[in-house]
Amino acid sequence: MPRRLFKRYMPDPTSIREHKSLRFFGKLLHDPNLWHLNRHSVARAMGVGLFAALIPMPMQMLLAASLAIPLRGNLPIAVSLVWLTNPLTMPPVFFVTYMTGAWLLQTPPRSLPDDLTFEWITDQLATVWQPFLLGSVVCGVVLGIAAYFITMSYWRWWVSRQWRRRKQRTSCTHAAAADQQANAQGIQHSRGHQHEGDRSTDTDIRNP
Repeated sequence: MPRRLFKRYMPDPTSIREHKSLRFFGKLLHDPNLWHLNRHSVARAMGVGLFAALIPMPMQMLLAASLAIPLRGNLPIAVSLVWLTNPLTMPPVFFVTYMTGAWLLQTPPRSLPDDLTFEWITDQLATVWQPFLLGSVVCGVVLGIAAYFITMSYWRWWVSRQWRRRKQRTSCTHAAAADQQANAQGIQHSRGHQHEGDRSTDTDIRNP
């Protein structure tokens, strides 16, 4: 089941409940619906987590949890997905979101200097924040919706495949049992003919 796959990589629920940035949710974190692994909770968590991962803000885990709680998405999955954007992946991911926003606003994108410095980023932030934020939100929404429907489709496909396999195994088992029963009946039938033949032979011997 897909449940096993997600459970294998899902963080420990205790570590999520005790995380310092999520503690203020208090009793909301004890809702059992936030920890279930089913098709709807996992699909919602995938959508929420990937959306939050693309939003350029501190405390992305807080955003993911704030969306997962009212939507009844799986909280550990939603929170853990925000780490897809980390110091290694942020530059290419946010560059794509910025280029997307610039294309949507039909503004010429800024070219990166040969020597990228923090001062250059802060100086350009006033001019690039609008396409950057717009592109991040649009890409997050598109990716989140796609993740939701892909997860739902994958889960249905997996369950359907497992059901077909179980049905085939059951059919094979029934067929094998039917063959064994037919063979047993055939053996008994042939033995019955053999006994009848033996009785006929005995009768012929007694009445020559």
